[in-house]
Amino acid sequence: MIKKKKKKSYTSVYALGQYISMSAHKARRVIDQIRGRSYEEALMILELMPYRGCYPIFKLVYSAAANASHNKGFKETNLVISKAEVNQGNTVKKLKPRARGRSYPIKRSTCHITIVLEDISLYQQYEEYLMYFKKPGCSNENINLTCYDTYSSGGPWDKK
Repeated sequence: MIKKKKKKSYTSVYALGQYISMSAHKARRVIDQIRGRSYEEALMILELMPYRGCYPIFKLVYSAAANASHNKGFKETNLVISKAEVNQGNTVKKLKPRARGRSYPIKRSTCHITIVLEDISLYQQYEEYLMYFKKPGCSNENINLTCYDTYSSGGPWDKK
């Protein structure tokens, strides 16, 4: 049996927070606001939002950026939150004593939060590389940048 190795991503770094004592639903409400934003913009949003779940998420985003700058040498100005997900963790069940010898169940939910930051400077360099070929006045005869839509008429695999 041959095991496939995962491809190393050279542009992304992640931070994982497990067993954070907060429900996954409340954490998703905050995560949805910062997904796809830049690192600096996400920190400002998390500082100004009034929810209790903002602080652990703030710490995770900050930790992911520290991983990026320390381990891979990325600049924090080029980082973007490419993936942010919240999964449900274990639920801690307790019993609270009540009147007349009765007990009342308490459920403390936890969640696992994953923040993935991606460095966009490589994509910007690639776009600059492509813009070199699209300059006006530059001869583009030998460069073919056409894209075919596979499902529309006139494409290379049209079955009409």
